[in-house]
Amino acid sequence: MTTLTEQTAVQIDVPASPTYAPARVDDVAPVLPVVGGSTLVPLVDGREVPYANLDVAASAPALEAVAERVRRVLPLYASVHRGAGYLSQVSTALYEQARRTIGAFVGAREDDVVIVTRNTTDSLNLLAGCVPADPVTGRPGRVLVLDVEHHANLLPWQRGADATVLTGGSTVAATLAELHAELADAATAGAPYALVAVTGASNVTGEALPVEAVVAAAHAAGARVALDGAQLVPHRRFSLAESGVDYVAFSGHKTYAPFGAGTLVGRRDWLDLGTPYLAGGGAVRRVRVAETTWHDGPARHEAGSPNVVGAVALAAAAEALSAVDPAVLHLHESTLRARLVAGLEDIERVRVVRAWDDAVDPVGVVTFTVAGYDPGLVAAYLSAEHGIGVRDGRFCAHPLLGRLGFDAGAVRASVGVGTPGSDVERLLSAVRALVEDGPQAAYDVVDGLWVVVGDPRPVPAGLGLNGLLATAASTTDAFGCTTY
Repeated sequence: MTTLTEQTAVQIDVPASPTYAPARVDDVAPVLPVVGGSTLVPLVDGREVPYANLDVAASAPALEAVAERVRRVLPLYASVHRGAGYLSQVSTALYEQARRTIGAFVGAREDDVVIVTRNTTDSLNLLAGCVPADPVTGRPGRVLVLDVEHHANLLPWQRGADATVLTGGSTVAATLAELHAELADAATAGAPYALVAVTGASNVTGEALPVEAVVAAAHAAGARVALDGAQLVPHRRFSLAESGVDYVAFSGHKTYAPFGAGTLVGRRDWLDLGTPYLAGGGAVRRVRVAETTWHDGPARHEAGSPNVVGAVALAAAAEALSAVDPAVLHLHESTLRARLVAGLEDIERVRVVRAWDDAVDPVGVVTFTVAGYDPGLVAAYLSAEHGIGVRDGRFCAHPLLGRLGFDAGAVRASVGVGTPGSDVERLLSAVRALVEDGPQAAYDVVDGLWVVVGDPRPVPAGLGLNGLLATAASTTDAFGCTTY
């Protein structure tokens, strides 16, 4: 058996990234239909165009199959777990079946626990409260994270455990070597890590470390692995059992389901012994004034009325994604991403952001800057003059953007199963027009955000949203955080 010290000396071979530059992708069709795929949005010049949603990494539109499942379930909506009525029994069965479906979607092992949460952030905060203390010193268990992480996979560990943030290298190989060395040094010093928390795919660049390599290094050092699967699970097949990952967290709203549900799936022992995440009804076996006996399993961390519709929606999304050939999903996304990268790099003054020069098989997230233009202005221009939705800012990944030299932020375009190739071509044409001709409307900064001066675009009627655009501008995070 190879020891950790021996592994550290092993040469890590990382395949080179593909360098092909595909031609135009106008004819590439979506893989699955999404709600709102034909929605028209107004432009500042008075025209209406189909919305080009290239902000999938922030919140993916719901699949039509998911919306249909929710429509069918809503009439059956009733209390869960504690009702004797027929609809309560049906709702309970739907909720528990959703739990099994979600577990199967990520290859859960037989004894893994599936906890339904609000989102990835909720899941990782829950897990942070379950990392056991060091059995020798009694101090909080040590957690190793990378500086490439979304804040959801950074801040919970800094607050609730003895966390070390490892600065990534300029290559995957160098970063893996640093990870090996840190784990080995900690083990040799008698202060081993309990957990390595790592992203499955960066929400900034779409890039990732090879999961199996991280798992091998962590397990050899006696540490477990928690994977932030928010950007990986919706876009690639993933299996806890096959990868050896101990815990995975992901969100429904990034997996083509509506907001409000997420999950943490992983090994039972830590979760059964960890501090109950919420104190309340449903999480207890017995309560007396002076003593409480808590449940184990999912119930321990799911106090209160559960989000049965959200769980069912997430399970429906998992079913729909599982029914598609993984090769089809991969080809669609990799084709669009390759075209995005090649097209952007062909435009003068545009720079594509990369975390690792040798990253392999990134998901469909591409971040870039346009010299001479603030990222917020670029995003406002794309929306107002071209009907394209992107994200700008620092994407709740401030340490990574700072290390890469993008403290002022960047612009992110992201694709998914509902993205047609024509949306990618629209973005490339719009960025080229910005570089060559500049914006045609007047823009100004209001409360730190770029807005159209005297924006003439109407808001949707009949929804009680008078003043929507102004309200949205005044309440948006100026740093462009992407919620998990």
